[in-house]
Amino acid sequence: MHHMTLAEIARGLADKKFSSEELTQVLLARIAQLDPQLNSFISVTEELALSQAKAADARRAKGEHGALLGAPIAHKDLFCTQGIRTSCGSKMLDNFKAPYDATVVAKLAAAGAVTLGKTNMDEFAMGSANESSYYGAAKNPWNLEHVPGGSSGGSAAAVAARLLPAATATDTGGSIRQPAAFTNLTGLKPTYGRVSRWGMIAYASSLDQGGPLARTAEDCAILLQGMAGFDPNDSTSIDEPVPDYSASLNGSLQGLRIGVPKEYFSAGLDPRIADLIQNSVKELEKLGAVVKEISLPNMQHAIPAYYVIAPAEASSNLSRFDGVRFGHRCENPENLMDLYKRSRGEGFGVEVQRRIMVGAYALSAGYYDAYYLKAQKIRRLVKNDFMAAFNEVDIILGPTTPNPAWKLGAKDSDPVAAYLEDVYTITANLAGLPGLSMPAGFVDGLPVGVQLLAPYFQEGRLLNVAHQYQLNTDWHTRTPQGF
Repeated sequence: MHHMTLAEIARGLADKKFSSEELTQVLLARIAQLDPQLNSFISVTEELALSQAKAADARRAKGEHGALLGAPIAHKDLFCTQGIRTSCGSKMLDNFKAPYDATVVAKLAAAGAVTLGKTNMDEFAMGSANESSYYGAAKNPWNLEHVPGGSSGGSAAAVAARLLPAATATDTGGSIRQPAAFTNLTGLKPTYGRVSRWGMIAYASSLDQGGPLARTAEDCAILLQGMAGFDPNDSTSIDEPVPDYSASLNGSLQGLRIGVPKEYFSAGLDPRIADLIQNSVKELEKLGAVVKEISLPNMQHAIPAYYVIAPAEASSNLSRFDGVRFGHRCENPENLMDLYKRSRGEGFGVEVQRRIMVGAYALSAGYYDAYYLKAQKIRRLVKNDFMAAFNEVDIILGPTTPNPAWKLGAKDSDPVAAYLEDVYTITANLAGLPGLSMPAGFVDGLPVGVQLLAPYFQEGRLLNVAHQYQLNTDWHTRTPQGF
């Protein structure tokens, strides 16, 4: 039962082969048995899950239908869930129980999805390995000595280990696509504004975007359908009709123009990953796609621009965590300044403190023009490069990451090395474009992903290409040993 995809679960529930309650009990037992070695969950919501499953079964008994009705999922632990701890992977919010549901949580609950729990993540979504979590690192089920990627590593590890079929995640600089690549999953970062950020605890507000993590493009289409849509509570939400993503999965790729940027194949890319990407290109050519080389000349400036903009926004967003209103408060403060200093010093981990300091510096008097303003100008150049490229091609293809998953602790002493692993993913966040990572093979037994980028609101095109690719390859069907 645990090997079923979301699509297979929907068919099984519709055909009355099993109930949502039966499936939920199986998966909860599996989480209890296997998650201690993965550490993919921060909170398991057994009572809530069983009550939602019973309610979903009752709705189906009355004749209701829906792909998500009775389907088990989990939420990354930065989506507020009413009455349940929403920690953001931080000591700062270890005792915080949200008084309301995030829009994404509410929409999926209304569609009948069953919440099994809240998944582990890098603290306040700051990281590429899930190692900065206050609750300890999540492990990659393909090799427990390696990272699952971040910041949505808990969601990725749980889905890859077949603890559940799909999970919500967020992507600020690659935090859906990179974990998907590291754990042999399909992960989609939608267009900025496509999925509501209301109730999603912010890291960098102009970059954050929620999306689905699942084993197949078909499942991502189902979950995105439930997540997407305009939200008047979110000022950055875009009032754009949401198409039927599942309906477009079977479109032909004949004549599809795919651009492969020459900048992607630099010295920093593992040559074995480069070979797998070229194999993916050949598969898509067999399906009728036309491939051409393109250029994204400002890609080299994206990482320094991102690591000015994101920490700057983080330093502003995280200023609210001051030990006064909610979150961690130090013991016996001597005065107000001592309260602020010790509450924040005790509540935030090293990586979060590092980014707050960088961001505050970039925004300070005398440095704003030199750093933050220049970074925003580079951001515009990156976007212009994509707009020019999409005049020539329909989608852009390349590696998701320059290397496979690294060993736990391997980059602890060199945070910049970890930042450089985001080189292929952050440009989509800077430009606000949709991006998808899908399984493309293995290097030394560890999964590798291929990334697809498309123009704004073309998530359906990305899902179509990924689905057709997955109909003709079997990488996405591989299961980590022992799970």
